[in-house]
Amino acid sequence: MTALVRAPQSTFELGCVAQVFGIERQGLPTRYAFGVCAEHPGPVATHAGYDMLVTDGLDALDRADTVVVPGWPPAGEPPSPAVVRALRRAHSRGARMVSICSGAFALAHAGLLDGRRATTHWALAGGLAARFPNIQVDPDVLYVDHGDVATSAGAGAGFDLCMHLVRADQGARYAAHIARTMVMPPHREGGQSQYSAPPHPAQIDGTLAPLLEWATGRLGEPVTVEGMAAHEGISTRTLARRFADQLGTSPGRWLLAQRIAASRDLLESSDLPLDAVARRAGLSSATNLRRRFLNALGTTPGAYRRAFRAAE
Repeated sequence: MTALVRAPQSTFELGCVAQVFGIERQGLPTRYAFGVCAEHPGPVATHAGYDMLVTDGLDALDRADTVVVPGWPPAGEPPSPAVVRALRRAHSRGARMVSICSGAFALAHAGLLDGRRATTHWALAGGLAARFPNIQVDPDVLYVDHGDVATSAGAGAGFDLCMHLVRADQGARYAAHIARTMVMPPHREGGQSQYSAPPHPAQIDGTLAPLLEWATGRLGEPVTVEGMAAHEGISTRTLARRFADQLGTSPGRWLLAQRIAASRDLLESSDLPLDAVARRAGLSSATNLRRRFLNALGTTPGAYRRAFRAAE
């Protein structure tokens, strides 16, 4: 994996990628090699007030299986013809192309987002859509992944996309281990609107954290949205409003996402039959597990288990 940097580079956006893919962690096998390159090797200025020394040039992109553009400052300035050629060449030979925040503009200039859905920081989404009308810009989501090309929203969403890529590559358990070392959730629900919209009174009513912990500890039980509301002593409408304000999603979608996450972990870490996995995750039956799994992940529980049990 290689990150293409450009002055003045955002250290946070680059740090998102380096923290997820570039660190050896005790007790976890290292499955990524991480490097950095620039169009002109040498000192590269950063937004943080210091220069970093980059020794690799654009030829490093010819060796990478994943290319990341961690921001493109300033977003309105096109990349040079050499950078465009290098990005197109990497994509054409099969490298996965990834952008964080304004990095989507570099991929757009290279024509890699034409005819596709993509995202960037909500404050830049209008400019991306206006400049590249062939791109379906979605200003709300945290990231969009097409398999060969993926884009994320603002800098913090870079972590979300990176963790999503790790889950896709290595499985949910491996990703969860990385998330724990960074003391962050392995997956965030909702989209950018929960951050770009002005605060609502419901955001101040009280955190959902105790309820989320209560529900997560009871996934094997018939926990429902109505039951969650009753536990909080509020109406289902108030619960839905709090979820929308604090998590950017609905209680039902959040609960299903936790059940899918639990089933992924059980498929990776145990030899339990599918019916048992479904019951422990609160999905009631193997048939329901298969349907929910296919809708959420585009694969079957059996295929997922074979892929990630083998990876472990």
